[in-house]
Amino acid sequence: MAFSGWGDEALEFYEGLEADNTKTYWTRCKAVYDEKVLGPMTELLDELGPEFGESKIFRPYRDVRFSKDKTPYKTHLGAMLGGSYVQLSARGLAAGDGMYGMASDQVGRYRAAVADHRTGGELDQVIAVIEKQDIEVHGRDVLKTVPRG
Repeated sequence: MAFSGWGDEALEFYEGLEADNTKTYWTRCKAVYDEKVLGPMTELLDELGPEFGESKIFRPYRDVRFSKDKTPYKTHLGAMLGGSYVQLSARGLAAGDGMYGMASDQVGRYRAAVADHRTGGELDQVIAVIEKQDIEVHGRDVLKTVPRG
């Protein structure tokens, strides 16, 4: 079956899970998760796989062994597609792409490219075009201090 998007039921499922993150809720609504959340994600990845590469859907269960937060279920569904990330939650759809955990020489080259007037300016223009379409652009982690140099 071809991907046709997620319906309101998927967002409502995660709104409910945020309000009641218990096994009782999960068990009662598991069919909704399977059909309205997981099903469309599987369809999306199957459709995009030939172009973007191997995919993996992350499990819905949290590892609570070393966490103070003992809620058992993730309040989003995440998946990898090639080197990209897709996530659905009550707040909607998120997607990400880029580098995670660059080597120190890669970080140096990246910082130099961003600081360069020409290449940094091109990056600013690309981001501006994306943001004009009401798509939020941000990095995963934020530096607390400016790197030396």
